[in-house]
Amino acid sequence: MIWLILATLAVVFVVGFQLLTASSRHAVQALNKRLQLPPVHIESMLSLMGKEAAKEFTDYIAGDNDTHLHNGAAVLLIWQVLIVDGSDENRQRWHGILSRAGFSALISRQQLLLALGFLRQLEPDSQELHALRDQYNAHFTQQGIELEGETEQGGNLVSLSEWRKRH
Repeated sequence: MIWLILATLAVVFVVGFQLLTASSRHAVQALNKRLQLPPVHIESMLSLMGKEAAKEFTDYIAGDNDTHLHNGAAVLLIWQVLIVDGSDENRQRWHGILSRAGFSALISRQQLLLALGFLRQLEPDSQELHALRDQYNAHFTQQGIELEGETEQGGNLVSLSEWRKRH
């Protein structure tokens, strides 16, 4: 009789846990699927965010809103590139991941502020992150300018300022 009660409690616990964490698991899976990444990247970030911030983050990306998903990917980019590993190889890798997913790989000021809110338990230095964001964006913007026809090879792409000078 006791084993029946224990088995029932175990089943209720497992089913309750599945129901309570379903929305957060679906949100993380949606971001993983879009970025084509294993869940370990997002789950490690969530575990270090703290319980309250992690719930806020998963609630934020849980809807079908593409902007929220993009901002969630930007928070992950900030986490991976500005906090975990700032090496050039890692920057290139994460820039490619976000570009392949169809997201802008540049970090906006609003996305950085959003990340500072979600990562508040880690107490990141705001000024340092702003400086790193500027360096990151400048690195990839500079590469983008080279692709716009300002190299010696030329090309059919013209920067907007060059087009304005011509017209």
